[in-house]
Amino acid sequence: MANIARACLQSFLKAVNLVMGMVGIAMILYGLWMIRVWQRDKDDSSPDDFKSFALWFIYTFLGIGVSFCLIAGLGHVAADSANGFCLSCYVVVIFLLLLLESAMVADILLNSDWEKDLPDDPTGRFHDFKEFVKSNFDIFKWIGIWVILTQGSSTLLAMALRVLRSNQGSNYDSDDEYPPHRLPLLNHQVQPPAFVIGDPCFPEKNNPVKPPTYPWNAIK
Repeated sequence: MANIARACLQSFLKAVNLVMGMVGIAMILYGLWMIRVWQRDKDDSSPDDFKSFALWFIYTFLGIGVSFCLIAGLGHVAADSANGFCLSCYVVVIFLLLLLESAMVADILLNSDWEKDLPDDPTGRFHDFKEFVKSNFDIFKWIGIWVILTQGSSTLLAMALRVLRSNQGSNYDSDDEYPPHRLPLLNHQVQPPAFVIGDPCFPEKNNPVKPPTYPWNAIK
């Protein structure tokens, strides 16, 4: 029963990490498309229009996509790994990612001037992406909720899998401390007895027993 539960947890953990990996791949593809558009616009304009921080939004978008893919890969490795250390690292990484995402969402909701904290984007990619999100806000809202639920579910599944493996390890250790009460049937070996069965020992009868001598026998 424990093996079936562990297999189910591993499958669910891989499934939620697959969703996160697909989101990361989509972000990488969109980032590469933005780089292509930026190169085309750069050829049509003067080099002074683009400063050193011109690609900050594109690099950030690509970095988030690569991070999602790496976390998804770590989740797959942790699901198949027999060591609980990988699961612990995975839980810590997901927890930090959730904290970062929560801080970003809180800053956007509570700070009305959050755009002023960001550097200028002469490429215009950030403005285009913001307008695209506003025009499809319902879709992106459900995508964001799905991603958050996926990350939370992956954290709970990883913790449950780690607890299950630790319990199985402790059961194996406790079983090794006590010898089995029953021996296997095929490899049963009869132990030799502690005593030896042999013929009974009696005193030797080679010399006949002489009758006792008395004084009157000597007179005769």
